[in-house]
This record gives sequence, structure tokens and C-alpha cells, in this order.
Amino acid sequence: MTQRTLFDRTRQGRGAPAGLPTGRCFDSGSQMSTPPDFAPYQDIADTLLPVLADMLDMDDGSHDLSHILRVWQNVRLLMAEEGGDGVVLLAATLLHDCVAVPKDSPQRAAASRLSAQKAAGVLEGLGWSPERVGAVAHAVEAHSYSANIAPETLEAAILQDADRLDATGHIGIARCFYVSGRLNRALYDPHDPDAAARPLDDAAYAVDHFHAKLLRLSGTFRTDAGNRIGRRRHRVLRDFLDGLMEEVAQGDHAAPTKNP
Repeated sequence: MTQRTLFDRTRQGRGAPAGLPTGRCFDSGSQMSTPPDFAPYQDIADTLLPVLADMLDMDDGSHDLSHILRVWQNVRLLMAEEGGDGVVLLAATLLHDCVAVPKDSPQRAAASRLSAQKAAGVLEGLGWSPERVGAVAHAVEAHSYSANIAPETLEAAILQDADRLDATGHIGIARCFYVSGRLNRALYDPHDPDAAARPLDDAAYAVDHFHAKLLRLSGTFRTDAGNRIGRRRHRVLRDFLDGLMEEVAQGDHAAPTKNP
């Protein structure tokens, strides 16, 4: 089932089997036998998913529906320990990237503010209370790393942590190289792979993004649960990068092994 099919099913009001999806995720080309379940907030999802269908960049596999589902899974993990308003958090999760600004755009730092404004307009049009509209808008605006906005509510802290967890660990590695490939960035600088004697330039090299952002995320988590999960995923990033740099350094001079 494609993302578009899921949105169409939601428009038609067709039911969804219980349980968040595990294993395969939605993207523009993948198939999945069951649409996601947002219980106990399914009515909110059924209302917002059709709206989101007209906003989501179906061509960006790093900010598609599968990303939203992973962030929601992270939100649920954090809520289980931290609490929070699930209605606000689901709406904020669904709408946190509702205005797409390319990663290489000079307006990238404004993406969360634009998304917050768009989200507020959508929820106001649906008759949501000013208090909840404001709570969702703040969580959306504060989730972004590049915006550098401190969360003022528990829900904003949870969404920020949940979104940043999706930029770490194995999925963070995959998303980094996916985005870099889309933007035609090189894997690394062959003359100075770990930027020992040059400024970091993650607009040119994918590996530089580890140092410029990904490895810095572990010190930014706001909740105890997010911090604990973030430390584990940080080790995945660190181990991968150390292994990659070791292989790059060996190059053609690596000693042959008996058992390839």
C-alpha cells in the first residue's frame, strides 16, 4: 500500500486494523498490508491525514509518511514514561513537517515556523480550541534543530526528542546518506575525510554532517527517556563513523585476510 493509497483510504473512512506497523514502512514505492492505527486518537488521524496528503512531499523519502510513523512511535515510547497530551502530540507529529523546505534552501531554518503557522491554520479551521492550537503550534515550531527554539511545554520537548531520535542510530545514518545523495553531495573529502585540517562542510560531504549535527544531538535531548534512547543510538552513529574512517584510512593498503 502506497502513501497515497493510505491517504485515499482515510478519505473514504475505511477502518484500520489495530497496532502500529512493524517491519516494513510506508514510502512512495513500498507496500504494506495494513494502514497504521493511531488509537485512541484515530478520529484525529482520520481528519488530519487527508489534509496532510496535500502537503507532504511524496518525493522526499526522509520526510515522508514513514518518517511521521517513526516519530509517532518514538512519541508513544516517550509518552509512556513522561506523560503528555496525546491529542496535542498526535496533531503535532502529523503536521510537524507540513511545509516542505529543501535541506539546501537558505530558508531551511524557517521551516518549522512556517509549518507551525500552517498547522495552526488547519486546526483553527477544524474548530480546535485556541489553547490546543497554540500547544500544537509551539511543539511544531520548537521541534527543529536548525530553528534552535527551546521547548516550553512537555509536549514540545517530547516531539523535539522524538524527531531527533529519528536522526540518530541506524535510521539516522540511512537518512543522512539518502539526503546527501539527493543533493549530489560526495560521501567524504578524500584528502581530509574527518575534517582534521579544514572547516566542516556538510553541504559538500555527507560524512561532515555527522560532525556538524548528528553526533551533537546526544547532548540535546530534553526528556529522561529520550536521553537514554539517544545515548544508545549515538553509539551506533559513533561506531559506524569510526568503522568507516578505518576503512577509508586503510584504502588499498589493507592487509589481505584468509577468510573474506
